[in-house]
Parts: sequence; C-alpha cells; structure tokens
Amino acid sequence: MTVNQLEAALEALLFTIGDSVDIQSIARAIDQDVPTTRKLLEGLRIRYKDENRGIMLLELEGSWQLCTKKEYYPVLIRLASQPRKAVLTDVMLETLSIIAYKQPVTKADIEKIRGVKSDHAVNRLIEYELVTEVGRLDAPGRPILFGTTEEFLRKFGVSSLEELPEINPVKLEDFKAEAEAEIFKNGETATV
Repeated sequence: MTVNQLEAALEALLFTIGDSVDIQSIARAIDQDVPTTRKLLEGLRIRYKDENRGIMLLELEGSWQLCTKKEYYPVLIRLASQPRKAVLTDVMLETLSIIAYKQPVTKADIEKIRGVKSDHAVNRLIEYELVTEVGRLDAPGRPILFGTTEEFLRKFGVSSLEELPEINPVKLEDFKAEAEAEIFKNGETATV
C-alpha cells in the first residue's frame, strides 16, 4: 500500500471504531510495524491541524482516536438538540426481538445469539427508551439484564408481552439449523 492508502485505511479504521484504539491493534490491522504506524498517525495529526479540519487525531495513553475539534461543539450541539425520529435498523430490530422474546437477557446472551457485538444496538435501544436495565444476573461479574419498556409496548401496539406474535416453529427450526451450521463451520462444539 502507498502512504496515501495507509492513511486512508487509518482514517477508515478510526472513524468506524469511534473509540480509541491501541497502536498495536492499529498496526496489525494495516499490516505495519508500530514505529511505521506511529509515523503515519503523527503525519495525519499534523495534516488535520495544518489544514484546519473539523476533526483531530488524539493520542490517549498509546491509543488513538478521531475526535471533533472543540471549536465545532456548538455546531454539533445545534444538530443534536433537534428532535429526531427514532429509526430502527435491521441490527437494532434483531437485537430488540432477542430482548423481547428472551428477557431478561444479558448482552453476552444477545451476542451469543447474534454472533457479533451488540453494544451499539443495545445502547441505541436504551436511548430510544425501548429497552432498559431490569437487574443484574447473580453470576460472576454481575452482568446487566435487559428487558423491554412500556414505551416498547406502546410503539409496537401491544399491551403485554404475551401479545407478541409466536415464532413460526418451522422458521425456528430453520434458524436453529443455520446457527448450528455456523457454529460447526467455526469449529465450535455446541448446540442451539
């Protein structure tokens, strides 16, 4: 990859992750050593500053993050304070359905069913007041248990969870078979 391509890869990586990422992980992701990665990140940081961009590259104890410059906070606040209509993505709907049918459920259980991280989806559902913390599991680490809210019932036009549609048994078996095939493909031994 050229320097421009590596810088573009860094931007894509840091933009997508959103949080800070340690330099070793960044270096592995772009297939470079740590000193080269640091040099690329420093170059990007200087360029953002010199070009007077709205974003900056911030280093936090060996981790790097793309951030908005402080002088643009008023613009962000104006946008964020505008009322927004909640839009549920497919990922959020999938996560919400797992919570609705399996509640109370931990994030780990949701991720086990979905096969991917669900932090963002769960956080958005909490923000939209469709999901809330309903307690803690009596297990090591005391993970948070999630359940649906009254707002969920209102938005979906049901007066209780018993009114949720039943899952088609044929489709349920298809889902189980797909999940077991995926588990088998990944070399795990488990049953759904």
